[in-house]
Amino acid sequence: MSQPVLEPSPVTSPGARTAPRHVAIIMDGNGRWAKTHNRPKVMGHRQGVEALRGAVTAASELGVEYLTVFGFSTENWTRPADEVEALLELLRLYVHKDTERLAKEGVRVRIIGERSTLSPDIVKLIEGVEARTAHNTQLKLTIAFNYGGQAEIIAAARQIAEDAAAGRIHPNEITKERLETYLYTRDLPAPDILIRTSGEKRVSNFLLWQCAYTEFVFQDVLWPDFTKAHLAAAIAEYSSRDRRYGGRDDALQR
Repeated sequence: MSQPVLEPSPVTSPGARTAPRHVAIIMDGNGRWAKTHNRPKVMGHRQGVEALRGAVTAASELGVEYLTVFGFSTENWTRPADEVEALLELLRLYVHKDTERLAKEGVRVRIIGERSTLSPDIVKLIEGVEARTAHNTQLKLTIAFNYGGQAEIIAAARQIAEDAAAGRIHPNEITKERLETYLYTRDLPAPDILIRTSGEKRVSNFLLWQCAYTEFVFQDVLWPDFTKAHLAAAIAEYSSRDRRYGGRDDALQR
């Protein structure tokens, strides 16, 4: 069941500049955008989909290999029923409208999260867009939908326990690398940078395991107003940082 886990971008020496391979985004602020524009909340989500379309194009143009976005969390089911249904409908519309365009632009789409609680028509849509774009290599777009980082880790732990009980794995074989083969993101490198819009400064149960050494960039822009310039600014900030993955900065020891 496992696939090889990709390594994060190489560690660079202090002061070095490097572009991120993998950008993750928490797309926050749709509701506040709607409120500031005196529009229904669903219009904020619709504008958020437009921002996502722009972000996918911008990421490809800026040389990003992997883009992972937080579309719908396991906690979002507690929102009002009409808002939840509107979010589900936006996923349907996005997949219906954009599958062929994404396929032609070389974007591979994967949707990660718990599927057992989704309606059959949405699961069919997910499987369809994944199959249609499976061989594309220009940009790997991953949409976290009905996803929670804690639930992902629990599911991985449960599967490891089942494999250990069945004798398929020995407890001594459970390493960081082995555990990662049980995660939804098993074939993705760890995010180099996590961007959150709207000015909030928290990770909200997104990619908790994967972001152990990810650089965080928080931007005040509301997600529907996010543009290529915002993505470029976040990448520029990331590129100015020294990534040490827990190691020391020898320059600071002198």
